[in-house]
Amino acid sequence: MKSVPSRRNLITSGVAVAAGASVAGAASQFGLIPPDCGGIFGPGETLTSAAHRLLTGDSLAREFPREKISPKPFAKGEPPSDELFRSHQASGFSDWKLSVDGMVARPVSLSIAELKRLPVRRQITLFVCEEGWSYIAEWIGVELADVLELAGADSKAKYVVYATPKLQRPRYDSVDMAEALHPQAFVTYGMNAGELPIGHGGPLRMRLPRQLGYKNLKYLTAITVTDELSKYGKGRGSSSADGKYSWYAGI
Repeated sequence: MKSVPSRRNLITSGVAVAAGASVAGAASQFGLIPPDCGGIFGPGETLTSAAHRLLTGDSLAREFPREKISPKPFAKGEPPSDELFRSHQASGFSDWKLSVDGMVARPVSLSIAELKRLPVRRQITLFVCEEGWSYIAEWIGVELADVLELAGADSKAKYVVYATPKLQRPRYDSVDMAEALHPQAFVTYGMNAGELPIGHGGPLRMRLPRQLGYKNLKYLTAITVTDELSKYGKGRGSSSADGKYSWYAGI
């Protein structure tokens, strides 16, 4: 026999629905609908990402003193084994390029040396993996905002897509422009006072301390400024989201 819901359950459910509708309305109003908003889990993705963004705004991830740096930061996975990557590795990544294109006034292709001529930024922040492990490290690089400014990113663009399209297993991900322009969003080439180790994504890695680890894409080669994501993968804004993960991974 089907149970009759209690008055308390009805009230709780009503509040939850009203809150969800309120956040969904705000998400639409402020352009916070995530690209993976479709399907059975879409409303939950929208509620989670919009609520988090509305609550946190442009707040900073916590930064730590140097003595808190983890002595042995864990590097998950094996580096690329294809011939192209091995060739770059053998040359000390002297020919590694980061292309910036899309909705920009000046498409550019930057070497590691050219990136290092831009203003150097450092942060000591917590790297958090969705699998439950974490470590604290110093990350050295250039603000993503400075790279976008150099290329003349269009102010009307909505997203920044970043990728490793030339490797054996290409991957891509994206963030909205608010996250891309956040001062802690880095194109990283150094770690703990040295070069960025290959195991941690060297020579270039996207560093987003307000997002879970899988958004911090390793072996970065391309950045595209765009106003839509439908032409990438399955249109969910991320090769991870094309699988089982959420596009928005705020922490």
